Amino acid sequence: MNPVTPRPAHSVLRPDLARIASWIEPGSRVLDLGCGDGALLAHLRDHRQVRGAGVELDDTCVIACVRRGVEVIQQNLEDGLALFDDKQFDTVVLSQTLQSMHRTEHILREMARVARFGVVSFPNFGYWPHGWAILRGRMPVTGQMPYQWYNTPNIHLCTLRDFEQLAGELRLDILERATFNEGREVKLFPSWRSTLAVYRFASP
Repeated sequence: MNPVTPRPAHSVLRPDLARIASWIEPGSRVLDLGCGDGALLAHLRDHRQVRGAGVELDDTCVIACVRRGVEVIQQNLEDGLALFDDKQFDTVVLSQTLQSMHRTEHILREMARVARFGVVSFPNFGYWPHGWAILRGRMPVTGQMPYQWYNTPNIHLCTLRDFEQLAGELRLDILERATFNEGREVKLFPSWRSTLAVYRFASP
């Protein structure tokens, strides 16, 4: 019998995930959509006593979640969140996945349905080198968006203002915003200096 590899005593979260974790109340119920390897949920369980579950499609990531002891459901987010009841969770998280969703408004409405609060993060297309690349006749390729135009999973790119306008149309009340560039928080001119935006909103 192979020995079971023990869980690490702690793991260091990416700065954006650490910020998300700081916004979540201890002891609350959390749903993480596109949860990846379960790092955020494991951190919330171990450090904030959160009861959490994840939704993930990728086989490798699902296995990683199971190894962390994270509850995970293997499902395509494009199919919606019909498995979950209204306000079943306190917070629902969609981290760096919104830009790859085909039905952006639908997933945001579903997030607002199943939880009291939502957290969304996405690449900021308003980052100034993106505009410079387009002026030179090329689609931008950066650390936050490292794909070429023909193989990118990002189908709905937006700026901070674009997202805030959509949130208003969906009656999502934005409570907090954080912006980052290569892991460092950006507070001065974030609309064009940040590569990643993170928003926390209250459901209608």
